[in-house]
Amino acid sequence: MNRKSNQPVQITEVSLRDGSHAVAHQFTEEQVRSVVRALDDAGMHNIEVSHGDGLGGSTLQYGRSLVDEMKLIEAAVDESKQAKIAVLLLPGIGTVHELKQARALGASLVRVATHVTEADVSAQHLYMARELGMEAIGFLMMSHSAPVEKLVEQAKLMESYGAEAVYVTDSAGALLPHQVRERIEALKQALSIEIGFHAHNNLSLAVANTLVAIEEGATRIDGSVRCLGAGAGNTQTEVLIAVLDRLGLNIGIDLYKMMDLAEHIVSPLLQRPQEIVTGSLVMGYAGVYSSFLLHADRASKRFGIDSRDILIELGRRGIIGGQEDMIVDVAAELADRNKNGVL
Repeated sequence: MNRKSNQPVQITEVSLRDGSHAVAHQFTEEQVRSVVRALDDAGMHNIEVSHGDGLGGSTLQYGRSLVDEMKLIEAAVDESKQAKIAVLLLPGIGTVHELKQARALGASLVRVATHVTEADVSAQHLYMARELGMEAIGFLMMSHSAPVEKLVEQAKLMESYGAEAVYVTDSAGALLPHQVRERIEALKQALSIEIGFHAHNNLSLAVANTLVAIEEGATRIDGSVRCLGAGAGNTQTEVLIAVLDRLGLNIGIDLYKMMDLAEHIVSPLLQRPQEIVTGSLVMGYAGVYSSFLLHADRASKRFGIDSRDILIELGRRGIIGGQEDMIVDVAAELADRNKNGVL
């Protein structure tokens, strides 16, 4: 495999964070312990544990967690012998207070996530993460929705705030391979820090897009066992490891152990198969935030509106993560239009 970086590829396993969306944030402590124990034994590099919407996300708007995320983080740290335990923080949802609490429990890596045009709100949290001795990473969400030049501009801001890597985050699973290539290539040329890539599989391109990102020099890669993540899930970790091995890139994670974990530990956690169904396909097509799927399904039933129409309208309006309350508003408006015969 021809790569434009000599640095080793690190995998961050996100099933216990992004996968929280798929189970309506109902992970138990024992589930987290069993998954972390198996991931750590397989040689996973980083394991992200927090509410699907990051630290502080357990609210009525985003969905209440069954178990306080700090207890889950503490359990993950307790089970991990070599993997770093990571957390996600969205400024405006999570605060420096939650970040300090997670650090005190043993989390050693934080990804500070903002919309692709709003990197400036990450400064306080990235600075604080570095002060706390944490590995600080920038996470530019919905990266398909801004021109490459804007993405570069915002990534450079995160670098100036102390980010040690910046991710191109395909939150909607909407990017096509050539779009991934041009974004990673542009960041590789503009930044002196590592580049990361986080994919969703809504258009069945997660593994392909991830391979393109690695070829172009991305060294921080996200995966999720059995695709356990929002929408149609993320890059399937065990599949990615098998493909990389076939390409001659050994990243030090045991493939057989990852297969066993997927089959016997993660698979029973799935509330439904992580496949590309109508809703997730429409999200990739319309460029809508992947965590909107369950919210749109609920609004569809409540207002008697096709969930596809809700998702397409959300995409048309450019609704982003953090605006989940708009899903109900859009569904209500569409129902009212239908009732009054307005097209």
